[in-house]
Amino acid sequence: MKFWETVTGSDLTRQWKAFEARAAVLPDGHRAAWEQIQGNLFPYGDFTGRSLMPILDAALALLEETAADGQNVHDVLGDDVSGFCAALAGGEGARTYRDRWREQLNRNVALKLSRLGG
Repeated sequence: MKFWETVTGSDLTRQWKAFEARAAVLPDGHRAAWEQIQGNLFPYGDFTGRSLMPILDAALALLEETAADGQNVHDVLGDDVSGFCAALAGGEGARTYRDRWREQLNRNVALKLSRLGG
């Protein structure tokens, strides 16, 4: 990956367009599951979403494979798509970007308060 692509995010745009092209040929149920997976995985990503790309690629590959095998998406993902996504992102209780930002804010406030009090 080139530096300029990393800075501008053009590599992510190209990869995202490839994901969308792959998802467009999925059956309706699998495509709907892809939309749910995207929405449920984004809170686990970093600011750019770069850390989610391998996870999204694997999830889309799973949907493609199950569609090719003629399997029902409900049989593969189950009832709990958000739980499935949490497991993909690192298990239940995995830290989201909100958790990381909250921790950073708490550290900064504690640092400022310690400077004022000391």
